[in-house]
Amino acid sequence: MTVARLSAGLLLYRDTGGRLEVLIGHPGGPFWARKDDGAWSIPKGEYDIGEDPWTVAQREFEEELGKPAPAGPRIDLGELRQPSGKVTTAFAVHGDLDLDGTVSNTFTLEWPRGSGRLTEFPEIDRAQWYDLAAARVKLLKGQRPLLDRLLAALDVDE
Repeated sequence: MTVARLSAGLLLYRDTGGRLEVLIGHPGGPFWARKDDGAWSIPKGEYDIGEDPWTVAQREFEEELGKPAPAGPRIDLGELRQPSGKVTTAFAVHGDLDLDGTVSNTFTLEWPRGSGRLTEFPEIDRAQWYDLAAARVKLLKGQRPLLDRLLAALDVDE
């Protein structure tokens, strides 16, 4: 039996005068460089069975944005099976984050492919606050249900 790959992530949200906004990131690297709509993601990362998903979500948030997650109240948004088969456990936290000085960790990739040259790329090349309508366009299709789960948990309309 194949065990699904697991990831955990954190959806930071804030209220800006009656309008909810969420913080999402654009993946770095050459594959995503020219993709925008449908390419963004919540800060998240993989973990192994036995690791605490909440701890992983906080760690990945800090690694991908270079700043710790705000300590606001946590909402468990549950698990989502991504089109790739990966199972993502997501949490939402209310808080604000100044994006000045955000710096992502990096990964190394042979680029251009077949060149033998290793190049470092940021995991997230930019992060931005979006209202929910814009976030629905920007987010990966498999993560869009997180916005509905957030609205349901907060018992508010979009």
